[in-house]
Amino acid sequence: MKIICIGRNYTEHIAELQNERPTEPVVFLKPDSAVLLKQHPFVIPEFSNDVHHEIELIVKISKVGKYVDTKFAHKYYDEISVGIDFTARDLQDKLKEKGLPWEKAKAFDGSAVIGDFLHKNTFNSLENVKFDLTKNGETVQSGNTDNMLWKIDELISYVSQFFTLKIGDIIFTGTPSGVAKVNSEDVLEGFLEGNKLFRIQIK
Repeated sequence: MKIICIGRNYTEHIAELQNERPTEPVVFLKPDSAVLLKQHPFVIPEFSNDVHHEIELIVKISKVGKYVDTKFAHKYYDEISVGIDFTARDLQDKLKEKGLPWEKAKAFDGSAVIGDFLHKNTFNSLENVKFDLTKNGETVQSGNTDNMLWKIDELISYVSQFFTLKIGDIIFTGTPSGVAKVNSEDVLEGFLEGNKLFRIQIK
């Protein structure tokens, strides 16, 4: 299992971090050890004082694929959910300043929350799906797949040029604006069209 993540896929999020708008998807990976185990809290790592939540719509690959054409990409997944790409922003900023890879800030243990999955047929159109993150009961991030720069099927086609997609692989499709620091005792809950798919306690 591998976790393929897409950065800078929502215009407002690009603006809030003052990043340059990409001409093609920004791709990075998380190892399977990044997955936060079910029923476990997220423990803020000792190496960061500024870990941010980034809620994302996620896709579970159901079929092996390489060089997948966009028009056939829908055949390679059946389920979607929401997850969190936890980011050590202070560490990421230092790495970016030096032109170094982001993995230490993005791929550390427990940095990937994966919610419960729903069948894609649950939704009328995957190009208009709303998702939200609440922190301590208040909505802090809201996104809609309609606002993606690259849609799900386009992302599957793109990443399959570089990585063979295997059954069980997860694609994080990018975060909307509203990313912010998490603190000990915060409670994060993720929703997909009103369905609560995860609840995480911060320690």
